[in-house]
Amino acid sequence: MAIARPLRVGTRGSKLALAQTEWVVKALLTRHPDLRIETVIIRTKGDVITDRPLREVAGKGFFVKEIEAALLAGEIDFAVHSLKDLPTELPEGLTIAALCNRVEPSDALVVRHRRGQADWQEVVAALPNDARVGTSSLRRQAQLKHAFPHWQLCELRGNVDTRLRKLDEGQYDAIVIAAAGLLRLGLQERIACLLPVEVCCPAAGQGVLAVEVRSDDAPILSLLQMLDEWDVRIEVTAERAATQALGAGCHAAVGALARISGGKLHLWVAAAQLDGSQVWRHHAIATLPDNPSEQLKVAHALGKQAADALRRSGYR
Repeated sequence: MAIARPLRVGTRGSKLALAQTEWVVKALLTRHPDLRIETVIIRTKGDVITDRPLREVAGKGFFVKEIEAALLAGEIDFAVHSLKDLPTELPEGLTIAALCNRVEPSDALVVRHRRGQADWQEVVAALPNDARVGTSSLRRQAQLKHAFPHWQLCELRGNVDTRLRKLDEGQYDAIVIAAAGLLRLGLQERIACLLPVEVCCPAAGQGVLAVEVRSDDAPILSLLQMLDEWDVRIEVTAERAATQALGAGCHAAVGALARISGGKLHLWVAAAQLDGSQVWRHHAIATLPDNPSEQLKVAHALGKQAADALRRSGYR
């Protein structure tokens, strides 16, 4: 595909965002060595507001809105996001061309003065009974309050480096962070353990890269669609269908994780009272049809079924 002009990719400026964008750029250049791609760093509202949890701020899409505005204005040609930062409803005129490069979707527990991964129960047992554990995600906080009511859950904002620095300075005994971010930055040794889905169900789309483009930009859309990974798209369809049906956003304590295994799609969904007093969980399974055109329909239906099951069990 011959595209003569340089392409501009929009991204946030954190180390993690740049590492994610670099992966996409390298994947494109592997397929099309003659492409020229320029990285455009865009500061978002989520980058600016660092003094309070984003749940205290009205709105959504805190880490993507300015990037999407630049995309719609033609200032950039495509954008790379962590999928979990993208609201389920995109602005008119934009679409996700590729869902790709999913790495470990679980949440990780990172413990001060500890390196190397171990069994999660062993790691938790070694923490002080009243451990100060940092996380600002309502989803994580609610599930962790339920599982470990003796922990002191404390607010934690900032990029990965900032969060690790605060931990190492002694502000916390441990922090909970997406394992994907640590892995993408080569910091896997900081993962003390992965929290199982039965303890802390991750956010829908966690660990997935989303490549966003203008819907009417056919040449760029066609170029980027080559990066799309079908199994990842099936999993994400189920996860986001469930959380959308439950009305989840950054102001809700809802998680969803889907995995394909042996021709079956497994979906775990969790929703919690914000005070951790109750957590509703559901595990749904569907057999994937051979016809790819039907697979996304099955995934979407499974997500809605799982959400309905949580509603029937008492979640409101």
